[in-house]
Amino acid sequence: MVENIFERIKKVNEYGSEYWSARELCRLLGYTEYGKFIPAIGRAKEACITSQQSVDDHFAEVSEMIKIASGTEKETLRKVDNYHLSRYACYLIAQNGDPRKEEIAMAQTYFAIQTRRQEMQDQLTEDGKRVFLREEMKEHNKNLAKAAKKAGVVHYANFQDYGYVGLYGGLRNRDIHAKKKLKKTDSILDHMGSEELAANLFRTTQTEAKLRRESIYGENQANRTHYAVGKKVRQTIKELGGTMPEKLPTPEHLKEAKKRLKKNKASSDNNLGSGLDPFLKP
Repeated sequence: MVENIFERIKKVNEYGSEYWSARELCRLLGYTEYGKFIPAIGRAKEACITSQQSVDDHFAEVSEMIKIASGTEKETLRKVDNYHLSRYACYLIAQNGDPRKEEIAMAQTYFAIQTRRQEMQDQLTEDGKRVFLREEMKEHNKNLAKAAKKAGVVHYANFQDYGYVGLYGGLRNRDIHAKKKLKKTDSILDHMGSEELAANLFRTTQTEAKLRRESIYGENQANRTHYAVGKKVRQTIKELGGTMPEKLPTPEHLKEAKKRLKKNKASSDNNLGSGLDPFLKP
């Protein structure tokens, strides 16, 4: 199996990062001479540049000493050029290798499966974060509503808009709703990714804390406080080089994330102890 062999030749450097030797990968992919493997590496590096990735991060040029037979019983050392490749580099090389080689075809299939598996795992991770943060928003919005009421807020929807205006650079709830192109019955919180939800959770918790801590009273004062906190969160995102919340992608409804998580849990439970990989099931 290409998978087993590929993982078997993996190495780990002194910093704990995994890498593969180009000269070892060469033989695994069916090349009898390293020189004939170089063009595939060149095409892979071009693909790396096209995908706007750093070549140096994935194709590290090195010089190594290898043992060679000298015609006698003794072995001698010779200095050779090599590459230390990242997993992504190996993937690009397989995609740009000689497709007539059976080993290349097998490697392409392996990496396609690995890529799909990672994509699904990343999606499930994001789904889990969204579900968790949305539940947190429900609870902290209740707490914020109590703090706002204690501060004398009567028009709560208007108070909420002040927080959104600060965080979203002037956009109110209805503006965000329109920007996300949602149905009238949809909540904007159900169509936020984990990054956007986290920003709103921070806005909510900090506004609640400030209202209580400073014993703020009066609807106007509470509104200004919510706006100021939202604006401060936005400023922090900008200072950190983050994406402004109104520019983040709009994911599908949260219920779809819950469905995937439920399906994955059921699949994992069914395959427990069977040795089957739930990510590879049709």
